[in-house]
Amino acid sequence: MSNANTVSDLPAAVVLLSGGLDSATVLAMAQAQGLRCYTMSFDYGQRHRAELQAAERVARAAEVIEHKVVGMNLNGIGGSALTDDSIAVPEGPQDGIPVTYVPARNTLFLSLALGWAEVLGAREIFIGVNAVDYSGYPDCRPEFVEAFERLANLATRAGVEGDGFRIRAPLQYMSKAEIVQTGVALGVDYSQTVSCYQADADGRACGRCDSCRLRAEGFRAAGLADPTRYR
Repeated sequence: MSNANTVSDLPAAVVLLSGGLDSATVLAMAQAQGLRCYTMSFDYGQRHRAELQAAERVARAAEVIEHKVVGMNLNGIGGSALTDDSIAVPEGPQDGIPVTYVPARNTLFLSLALGWAEVLGAREIFIGVNAVDYSGYPDCRPEFVEAFERLANLATRAGVEGDGFRIRAPLQYMSKAEIVQTGVALGVDYSQTVSCYQADADGRACGRCDSCRLRAEGFRAAGLADPTRYR
């Protein structure tokens, strides 16, 4: 049997790929499970648009089956420092849910991934949410992932007539250091990724936002060199 036929016989999965550290790790984990991976990114009006180029780099390096970028106008809604230039990205710890939370973002992303998965015949959808070293977003919690999986199997033909869908969040209970160590073991090149909430056009990080702090601390705790390019 040819290699092409072998690949085509593998089960398919849709992986949400932001271009950041977490989603690049999730993609490597999905591929390590022997899945044919299709990746999906979103051009939603985010100020850190360098992550879209990072996602393309990661997808290309991983040789995914297809990488799709979907556009949506979340900056038209506003309400987040990531989509509204009039709201400053905080550079220090915040109490409660921070202003970098984007209303309904993961709900929208998973909904579109669900639609593509149904078209592809994929039954697994991977998302890189984390509830340990994270910014406190409500749509990163295990309760959200579990609830969306129930919704997915109520709202689709595949869920009603077929085997149904599984929403995979393999980083859910991992520390950032554990995520980094896992990715390095799987060969992830983190220099290709962009995590910063206000990265410049060249993908260089500010080193001060919440995402930068979590990423840097993850590499320090893992005892590994941080390949992040800073301004």
